[in-house]
Amino acid sequence: MNWDDVMKYAQKGTPAPDRRVEKTEQEWKDQLTPEQYRITRLKGTERAFTGELCNVYDEGKYECICCGEPLFDSSIKFESSSGWPSFTDPIKENAIKYELDRSFGMTRVEVMCNVCDGHLGHVFPDGPKPSGLRYCINSESIKLTK
Repeated sequence: MNWDDVMKYAQKGTPAPDRRVEKTEQEWKDQLTPEQYRITRLKGTERAFTGELCNVYDEGKYECICCGEPLFDSSIKFESSSGWPSFTDPIKENAIKYELDRSFGMTRVEVMCNVCDGHLGHVFPDGPKPSGLRYCINSESIKLTK
């Protein structure tokens, strides 16, 4: 993956996921904590440097808090000094859904779980090589499975 791929997916659509998980808003509210719901279902953002997983570098897979889909591997997590967990690549090409986000007077690329549409954060073209990508992810939207 590189920035050109991200922009192509944001403009033309992401490859189909291997499965889909769809629930009612009440089912999501019943399953998630209020903060997880606010971030994943209402496209919220946690305050920088407050997320539980920001400084965790244990081995394992980072999964969607909503549906359990594996999204990122710990081997591609890096310290970005942004205040949020950061990754260079998704675990597979169709794990992440990309959409242009023009909120707050900016143009960014929002990233979501491609299986359940849970909001994760944003991706930026200022990460380390080889991908050059920085997936900036809310801790509340993922869980580490060791």
